[in-house]
Amino acid sequence: MHEHIARVMYYFDIHLLFASMVAIVAWLLTVTLRASATMKYWIWVATLLNFALPLGALIDKSLASHLHWARPLGVVGDAAFRITEPGPTATLLSALWLLGAGVMFVRLILRLRRDSMATGKSARDRRPGFLMHGIPVRFAGSQQAPAVDGVLRPHILLPAGIDHLLSRHELNAVLMHELTHARRRDNLIRLIHEVSLCMLWFHPLVWFVGSRLALYRELSCDDSVIQNARGEDLISALAKLAAPARAPTLQASASSFLSRRLARLAAEPQRGYRFASTVLCVSFATVLLGGVLETVAHTACCFVTHGRPG
Repeated sequence: MHEHIARVMYYFDIHLLFASMVAIVAWLLTVTLRASATMKYWIWVATLLNFALPLGALIDKSLASHLHWARPLGVVGDAAFRITEPGPTATLLSALWLLGAGVMFVRLILRLRRDSMATGKSARDRRPGFLMHGIPVRFAGSQQAPAVDGVLRPHILLPAGIDHLLSRHELNAVLMHELTHARRRDNLIRLIHEVSLCMLWFHPLVWFVGSRLALYRELSCDDSVIQNARGEDLISALAKLAAPARAPTLQASASSFLSRRLARLAAEPQRGYRFASTVLCVSFATVLLGGVLETVAHTACCFVTHGRPG
């Protein structure tokens, strides 16, 4: 039993090691290359999934008999064997992990419950809405800000009276931004990250991935507005929503990183984004594939051999 647990821990350590390397490279690439925010957003989504889904394990199990060249990392294997050996260390680490996972799970449940209660409250005083490119748009009196609700079947919620506060062009710009969130199922991606945090709460890079997702989630939606030549309208809309009398609206809305969003909206379109985005995509895909293959190279031995990893 101990040997089996040690193998699982060994794979887990190797997976996190190379997933962490991929995350560091993703940060370097997204900071260095002036690519589109949309491409950078998907780079961070892939980085998240690389943490959450150990693809190397699937390859290990299906190709283990053909991976005779695989070699374990002895240092990691020995550490995994010692940590999982029955005793106070294993008990303490297990208790700490369970405590952290439990706290994060409760935190997630409370967030989902709070959102559900807010949605139920706004549902009682909704005005008739409309469809925008197949996505329902509804007005709600208690809704504090433009937002996307729902995970699998998203819809856009707008505060009642926003159509009087904003001009038609400004409202269209806001709707373009929210429509991008809805079409991409950004709420689902956020939920995947929060579930991953429940399991990997101790890993600082998983928290960092969440901050990068939050940033580029907003910047990439702003890109869709810029591409439709509505950047100035969105700036004007954000300014009105940021008025002192409506400050809670701005705080409740997707207004994080506001200074960076405004700077990007006001900047001239970058013609080199397409080339830089291609370079970013190819570079990251190469690194991601290398990370998966390296994970396989150092973990397949756990399935090929029958001894202690490392």
